[in-house]
Amino acid sequence: MSDAPQADGRTSQALRGQLDLLRARQPGMTAFVESCVETAVGSAVAVQRASRHRPRAHRLIRLLRDKKNILVTTHSFPDPDALASCLALCRLLRAKLRDAQINISIKGTIGGGYNAAFAQQADLQSVPWNEAVLPAYDAIILLDVQPLFKYNPLPEGIVPFAVIDHHRARGRRPNCPFCDIRSDVGATSSIIFSYFMELDVDIPTDLAATLLFAIETDLAGAAGQPGELDNMALSSLTLLADPRKLYRMRYADLSQAVYIAFSNALAAAVYYETALVSHLENIESPEMPAIIADFLLRFQPIQWVLVTATTGSSLQLSLRTSSTRASAADIMRRLIRKIGEGGGHRTKAGGSIPMETNAPAEAECLRKVLLRRLLRALKIRMQRGQRLVPADPPRL
Repeated sequence: MSDAPQADGRTSQALRGQLDLLRARQPGMTAFVESCVETAVGSAVAVQRASRHRPRAHRLIRLLRDKKNILVTTHSFPDPDALASCLALCRLLRAKLRDAQINISIKGTIGGGYNAAFAQQADLQSVPWNEAVLPAYDAIILLDVQPLFKYNPLPEGIVPFAVIDHHRARGRRPNCPFCDIRSDVGATSSIIFSYFMELDVDIPTDLAATLLFAIETDLAGAAGQPGELDNMALSSLTLLADPRKLYRMRYADLSQAVYIAFSNALAAAVYYETALVSHLENIESPEMPAIIADFLLRFQPIQWVLVTATTGSSLQLSLRTSSTRASAADIMRRLIRKIGEGGGHRTKAGGSIPMETNAPAEAECLRKVLLRRLLRALKIRMQRGQRLVPADPPRL
């Protein structure tokens, strides 16, 4: 006899356990709370049922069964989704592979602003990055990045054992023993959530809060497009998450540099019909163009936003769209053709263009090229743009 009904019952047990807690806290909302719990239980069971047809997590554990020294890592300058998926997978592997040593390590520093604030709350407990010891690991797992991507942390010659990501693959899929790339999913953390459901492992309340915040931020802004798995994860994790930890993440302290970046971006923002562009100089963290692009896309007439920023010896690009007529990833490829590299999803894309001199004049020249390419790609007539915030705004 199949053990599927018992598995579904075990999956829902943790979520149903929240019902009594919520009833005690909100006795006047019993019917509403019960409806929420049932919805989340249904989502969790649906994830587990779907995984029976393609049991990815079971396969990963089987492949790692004889590994004793495992490294979990992600791209340089990681965002909350990258960090949370590392933390969650590390906890999951420790629960299933009790004889293995499993560590998290991040290459370089975690950028200031939102990412640094999140990392402090998430308590990663990572070990220092050391490329000299990478060959000593039995298995290296790459999350939220792929070997051919710009911010892949692994040096040439080091091949990951597993790749788990939600971005489109560039060319051929990575050649490694385990590969789980789902471009129809909005966040890598949602994929890791499905592993917990498939393996019937409880998600602690603090980890639920971390995963929930990470998925929310990766889907943030008007360009966020949650897939079916993202919606299942969001509904389930909302019930499980520690509300105090979630609050601290959502309202973490930010540095002055974040507010300066927003001020400069607003002052520089210019729009052309349905497209808006802005530029930042010498940003503290590579995350800022994406965060600001999400914010600017909420300006009502706008369907496309391009934010550029100089950082180090490159010009970083973030593209966002609410249009259904074209893909942000396709437009990004047209923007950086023969001058840079990048990629993304239907509604979000990023890119990078190397700079020879890192001088303001070079950045200005590149921005003019990008503006012409963007307007041409969107079939917008080249014209004088309008400032989002006028130099002398009227009093309201």
